[in-house]
Amino acid sequence: MKGISRLGWTAYVVALLVILADQGSKYWVLEVFQLPLRPSTQVAGPLSLTMVWNQGVSFGLLWANHDIVRWALAAFSIAVSVMLAVWVRRAERPLMAWALAFIMGGALGNVIDRIRFGAVADFIDVSALGFFPWVFNVADAAINIGIGLLLIDMLTTERRQKRAKQAAS
Repeated sequence: MKGISRLGWTAYVVALLVILADQGSKYWVLEVFQLPLRPSTQVAGPLSLTMVWNQGVSFGLLWANHDIVRWALAAFSIAVSVMLAVWVRRAERPLMAWALAFIMGGALGNVIDRIRFGAVADFIDVSALGFFPWVFNVADAAINIGIGLLLIDMLTTERRQKRAKQAAS
């Protein structure tokens, strides 16, 4: 089996940084600022801090208030992260490596919450914008950024491959 590429190592470091940023922000919100004891607090413009304990999946869309579901979601997130960690080992495109890193880090950041608290701590609230009513966290943002980067990588790679085929013809 071939070793881990340089981009693979970079992805692991970025994933770790995402986990640290996510858990650090949650520590500050929960322990220092003590958001669970406060009402929603406006920070700046449309940004507020609002405490929500998400027991469900993806922005609380699927409710999962039983312990078996909690552990199943944690196991699923860990399995996905392991698969992404294997995939990124041989990354050849920087955008793909960054995308997988953001998704891995975000998934693992939320897994830590599920294991520690039984739910994911969400607190970033931009519902004042009027079109995004969900409260989320750094891990959720990282997952969504990663998915967006992965889509961009797939589209640009497909275009490059089509151009290369046309040039070779």
